[in-house]
Amino acid sequence: MSATPLLQRPEALAEFAADHPEFEQTRSLDELRASEYARLDRAGQVFLDYTAGGVYADAQIRDHAAFLTGGVFGNPHSTNVASLAMTQWVDRARAYVLQYFNASPDEYLVCFTQNASGALRLVGEAYPFTPDGHYLLTFDNHNSVNGIREFARAKGSRVTYAPVIPPDMRIDDDRMAAYLDEAGSGTGNLLAYPAQSNFSGVQHSLEWIERAQAKGWDVLLDAAAFVPTNRLDLGRWHPDFVPVSFYKVFGYPTGVGALIARKTALHKLHRPWFAGGTITVASVGGDRFFMAEGAEAFEDGTLDYLSLPAVEIGLRHIDRVGLDLIHTRVRCLTEWLLGALTALRHANGDQIVRIYGPTDAVDRGGTIALNLYDTNGHFIDHRIVEERANEAGISLRTGCFCNPGGGEVALGLSPEELTSCFVRAADRLALDEFRRCIDDKSTGAVRVSLGLVTTFEDVYRFAEFVAGFADRTATDA
Repeated sequence: MSATPLLQRPEALAEFAADHPEFEQTRSLDELRASEYARLDRAGQVFLDYTAGGVYADAQIRDHAAFLTGGVFGNPHSTNVASLAMTQWVDRARAYVLQYFNASPDEYLVCFTQNASGALRLVGEAYPFTPDGHYLLTFDNHNSVNGIREFARAKGSRVTYAPVIPPDMRIDDDRMAAYLDEAGSGTGNLLAYPAQSNFSGVQHSLEWIERAQAKGWDVLLDAAAFVPTNRLDLGRWHPDFVPVSFYKVFGYPTGVGALIARKTALHKLHRPWFAGGTITVASVGGDRFFMAEGAEAFEDGTLDYLSLPAVEIGLRHIDRVGLDLIHTRVRCLTEWLLGALTALRHANGDQIVRIYGPTDAVDRGGTIALNLYDTNGHFIDHRIVEERANEAGISLRTGCFCNPGGGEVALGLSPEELTSCFVRAADRLALDEFRRCIDDKSTGAVRVSLGLVTTFEDVYRFAEFVAGFADRTATDA
């Protein structure tokens, strides 16, 4: 018996085209890649790390440079000519963010932050948690969502994790529904979950928003991994807090995100301090201060104001390309890649790849977490896989992707094992010490994520790379 081979590229492409006729509608993205993202092919790069950060178009840089060289702009915290000119652009950026997400300006505000994590901190530190409140979150969350539990616990609130069930890593509907019936008697009940997992790519149902709100919960929907390839319509869905990082959507600029918040929800937040730009009046002698109204009350200090016009440029770029077109392409390519990877076998019939999450394209995005296993059934260290991928010119990501809960469920790390490791540690626990503590279990995974200008050639090269591990031992690798 021999290892299951990958089809040759021409045959694989022909089979893919036959199985996904709708992919032909996305051919304009191949032309876009050749004209605006040509540096990928010039460098021979296969970029499969879109969940960490997008790739920007050359036109975005040209347009932003033209803006910067075409005017004189000052700090918007003033009323001089240069400042007023910049204020208009900041207001334009806010308005376009709302337009892009179909969010009514009567219902939502946009607070600019450094990134999605900064937006989450704003909610966590200011949310009215109380001893009779409840912070409910799914096991599968980014660490910046997990971190809010420390604010909740400091104020005496109950903290509960709703499980996700392997192998598909989806929310346990019955358990979630039961937890929603356990809202505290106060107003400080907050549900937080990702629209799309940054670990497994699972897309959790947006129906939970209305179901939770009907039972007295505020809802924080982490949209950072979802919005680069999916439409979030805030005219249809009405979460209370939505953190986003714009560089994940269109690559440039980095260092700008937003908290898109319902005005009614924002009024519930009580900031623990004030800063420049967040107040209308503050006095040292009088020992008083008055917070600004709306978004400005949550934007500490001076915004990265020269970058905000680039946010509008980036969103307009995505609008011109067509988000639905991007979604179709990513879905088709993800489905093919999942099929190709799960079909790969060693000569003994064992699978080379173990995928954490759905192995079909139903209710999932273009993020795939996996580990490679050798011919003896032992996992191949994800760090070694990344080294080999680097040598092959493939950019992917390894580790737990700041989503420890997702990783712990997927990799079968029990609470008892984890507690035992943490008990042994004093003030710090290094990764290598942790790896030794859990013995022969993997501490992470390999993640590939598809995006705006991913091509069939990109996913084929990755499948070809994985096929190269057939019939090898972990030591060989």
